[in-house]
Amino acid sequence: MSAAVSADILVVEDEPKMASLLLDYLRAEGHQPRHLADGAAVEAAVRAKAPDLILLDVMLPGLDGLAVCRALRTFCAAPIIMLTARSEEADRLAGLDGGADDYICKTPFSPREVMARVRAQLRRAQGRVMAAAEPQLQIDDLSWQASLDGQRLELTPAEFRLLRVMSAAPGRVFTREQLLDQLYDDHRAVTDRTVDSHIKNLRRKLSASCGKDPIHSIYGVGYRFQWLAHKALETS
Repeated sequence: MSAAVSADILVVEDEPKMASLLLDYLRAEGHQPRHLADGAAVEAAVRAKAPDLILLDVMLPGLDGLAVCRALRTFCAAPIIMLTARSEEADRLAGLDGGADDYICKTPFSPREVMARVRAQLRRAQGRVMAAAEPQLQIDDLSWQASLDGQRLELTPAEFRLLRVMSAAPGRVFTREQLLDQLYDDHRAVTDRTVDSHIKNLRRKLSASCGKDPIHSIYGVGYRFQWLAHKALETS
């Protein structure tokens, strides 16, 4: 989600003028806001349709915002920005400790600051989604094993070396000569074709495991590994 993409935003605010102002600004940003004025109605609404972000007032009829936030955090991961007229540090800490992602004081109130905070939280949420979507690659130097999302990859020693080196530097372009230096310990005579053959087999095994090919060919140069979700296990 980004500011250029329409987000489903739930506004929980019992003051009509404040609610109307927030809804107008959110619509102007291209979002699709919903509105509730009673804290007791929030949990059911979120369970029925999870929003992308929640703007939550603290002082609400039915159930106060802090209690609503704690209840939502038992099942909802959407960013929560709390709104309150209270500016004391204890109140801000209570909101953040209760599960809020951000805390904005209404006095003085700046709708443009609220929209900036909304954009920031949506960017962070989108970053978490993208990171979670990437297959998790795990490299174990001690056992010379690699796995994707917990599924072991059956790799030859040469394939393991290539994967270990390239995945440790995602985005870097490796020449064939650089990769040749990583293939064998006995300095046997090999050619560029050897690297290409091992890369081909490695790509096939990675694609078969997760349906994605993270190795990109750079014409006339070599190869680049794209994933960032990589973890190397301790070697000692």
